[in-house]
Amino acid sequence: MDIFYYYPWLFVFFATLLGLIIGSFLNVVIYRLPVIMEREWRQECADSFPEYKIAPPEGHLSLSTPRSTCPHCHTQLRIIDNIPVISWLYLRGKCHHCHAPISIRYPCVELLTAGLSYVVATHFGPTPYSIGLLFFTYVLIAATFIDLDTLLLPDQLTIPLMWAGLVFALLGWSSVSLQDAVIGAIAGYLILWSLFWGFKLLTGKEGMGYGDFKLLAALGAWLGWQQLPVIVLLSSVVGVIFGVIQLRMQRKGLDKAFPFGPYLAIAGWISVLWGQDIIVWYLSSFLGW
Repeated sequence: MDIFYYYPWLFVFFATLLGLIIGSFLNVVIYRLPVIMEREWRQECADSFPEYKIAPPEGHLSLSTPRSTCPHCHTQLRIIDNIPVISWLYLRGKCHHCHAPISIRYPCVELLTAGLSYVVATHFGPTPYSIGLLFFTYVLIAATFIDLDTLLLPDQLTIPLMWAGLVFALLGWSSVSLQDAVIGAIAGYLILWSLFWGFKLLTGKEGMGYGDFKLLAALGAWLGWQQLPVIVLLSSVVGVIFGVIQLRMQRKGLDKAFPFGPYLAIAGWISVLWGQDIIVWYLSSFLGW
């Protein structure tokens, strides 16, 4: 790490390059993790209820195997097809075999991951906390796109993220104390849990999923309980605005479900970098402190 202290730009460069590479892997996580979860549920149902003759999933699927293929012709991708961003540009957004279009979201996720990694590395410099926040960023990106696609926030992402935040606080590598991190995790879960049950008792409907509770608990573990009001406020405002826009564009009614996790993730990431500035601005502008 000493070399990064003497040459900070080198840390920023490697963090950005790592983000580009990890972004390519996140595309795999975003696509495969929900499928893996569905296969596990199907296997569990087949094992637990044999009388219903539920067909178990065939073959094996993990994040590493089998190798990626074209979703249209199922041709195995070559090494040259897996270079972040460059491959998509080189192939002009089409499969090399069947020439079917490849979603532009793949290079966008890679560029987004690289860009956010650059911001984190520039803002925090070469510190253990900065490295932790790179992991924090990667998990939030994966959780955001999975929730947008499936309305699911996998425990495989939210629970490790929460524990990582607590461990960093325990080791003294975080910006918050262990006490604040623990209280943040507990309070984060209970805030949305309370809103969930209050809404359900009043309307008889479920207003959000349990994955949202766990994600806010994870954010509380990383940022401390002090940042939770900012996260909840930001995510609520952004969520309402973009959620309504999303439903209108999809021509769905306001009674239809839309993902709240992405807005929690966005608010949490913003709060990591500028949360304290937002609090100071709010107190000085509106309360005159």
